Amino acid sequence: MKKTESLFKKKITQNRTLVLSFFFAIFSFLSYAQVKASIDVDSIKIGEQITYKVEVEADTAALVIFPEGKTFGALEVIENYTIDTTRNNAKYNLIKKYGLTQFDSGAYTIPRQKIIIGAKNVFTDSLKIEVREIAVDTTKQGLYDIKPIIAVDKSVGNWWKYLLLSIIALALVAFLLWWFIWRVKPLTEEEEIALLPPYDRAKLALKKLDETGYLQNENLKDYYSDLTFIIRKYLDEKVYDRALESTTDELVARLNLLKDGNKIELSKEDINNIETILKRADLVKFAKGKPDVALAEIDRNTIDLELDHVKEALPEPTEEEKLLDQQYKEEIEKQQKRKKVLLTAGIVGLLLIATFAGFAYKYGFNYVKDTIVQKESKQLLEGNWVTSEYGFPPITISTPKVLKRIEKAETTAQNPNVKASGFSYGAIEDILSIATATVTIQNQASLQPSQPGQQQSQQDNTPDIDLEQTGEAIVRSLESKGAKDIILLNEKFTTPNGAEGLRIYGSISLPTSGSDALRTGKYNVLLFTVGNILQQIIITQEDDVYLDDVVKQVLESIELKPKTE
Repeated sequence: MKKTESLFKKKITQNRTLVLSFFFAIFSFLSYAQVKASIDVDSIKIGEQITYKVEVEADTAALVIFPEGKTFGALEVIENYTIDTTRNNAKYNLIKKYGLTQFDSGAYTIPRQKIIIGAKNVFTDSLKIEVREIAVDTTKQGLYDIKPIIAVDKSVGNWWKYLLLSIIALALVAFLLWWFIWRVKPLTEEEEIALLPPYDRAKLALKKLDETGYLQNENLKDYYSDLTFIIRKYLDEKVYDRALESTTDELVARLNLLKDGNKIELSKEDINNIETILKRADLVKFAKGKPDVALAEIDRNTIDLELDHVKEALPEPTEEEKLLDQQYKEEIEKQQKRKKVLLTAGIVGLLLIATFAGFAYKYGFNYVKDTIVQKESKQLLEGNWVTSEYGFPPITISTPKVLKRIEKAETTAQNPNVKASGFSYGAIEDILSIATATVTIQNQASLQPSQPGQQQSQQDNTPDIDLEQTGEAIVRSLESKGAKDIILLNEKFTTPNGAEGLRIYGSISLPTSGSDALRTGKYNVLLFTVGNILQQIIITQEDDVYLDDVVKQVLESIELKPKTE
């Protein structure tokens, strides 16, 4: 008896422990996260705002992601408030608000919203909204006829301003380059004198010596220094290339040597005259000699005469020497032109680098680089998009390129009772591919004639289409084309006009045409059903920031029109 009572108590204890454990487990699960959605009003006038509030209670370590984008069905989001967070012991209370509105009257449903809390998806309840028309009192508000259409000049935008600024900047740069580099500048007096032949330059120097006033001031030292420099410079250029640095005796000895060698037809008297004046100048400069002013004038005239005699004594240049002199001048001109070209190229290069750096600082290096190299994905994003309807019931979609009809659309089933039509742009080997298909599935039962007196319901003729299985079949078809490493995710997808479907998406390794290499990318498969009609959109893309924006814009543009009988 005691043994039986003990066993009974032990069993009760075990059951109590099991019930408590189950209770705490359930309590723990329920307390992990609590989600509540509410609206401030359930009836509004057209254009008024509804405040949609989502309250989440979750552990402090859990990551909470609220819905973003067009997830509220036919209602438009006019304001997205920041998350209000408060802490309650070991949990966070998060409140997210949205401002919603609608500009058409009617009854609407805010669909269930998906809240991601950690690794779990939690859905809110759907809510009903009524949008009322605004009553107009025609006794107080007059009614008027519709105004006729008025032609409005199309705005040309501001592009012409940027074009004008660019032309002005280029013109300014071109003018500065011409003015400082390529312009033929007027020669200064010194440059004009330097271009004169040595004989003419020496004669001009004698005239300028007469204008100095050295003799009037009896400044014979400077006078003789300039006088002897004139004859030495001329001899240095035309007779002996070391005349400027030679002493008087060395120069006279060289002249005699050239005379004896028949290199120059200069008389002995001419050499003696030059020697006398050079030695007298040496005495004035170094021994403080002081000849008469009249003698200095005579020496000046003697130098003038000896310049003529030296010129006459010089042999005529040969044709070869003339050719070498011409080639030398041409080479100098080429060097100067080459220098101008290099300088111009350097300045233009610096301007281009500065321009590139400025745009890169403002817009980002990659954006400017991609603009210059005309990156294909960027061109797709910024090109002229096409909005069109495909299939029936029509799918309205905006794409960077028009979708072309394909002869045999890819379907998810091989069945003679399946009819398909499709449109596409690109292939899986390209950086972007977009394809739409409308598949009509006819039930076998509808093909069989009914018995007399027997009727078939429309419901019996409508096949049951499993979107998840269809999506998985499409993913398998991508694998058959060479795609690998496909991550499979799915979620409910709602178009801006309220059509609901399934979105399957994730990462993918795309094949490369003519190579075994794989490219990292992403894919999106959108599936919708209208009765026995399956509508699908398949998008593949490479990993690229511009293509991400392209696909986002495509997804936001999708609208499905209802089937009309």
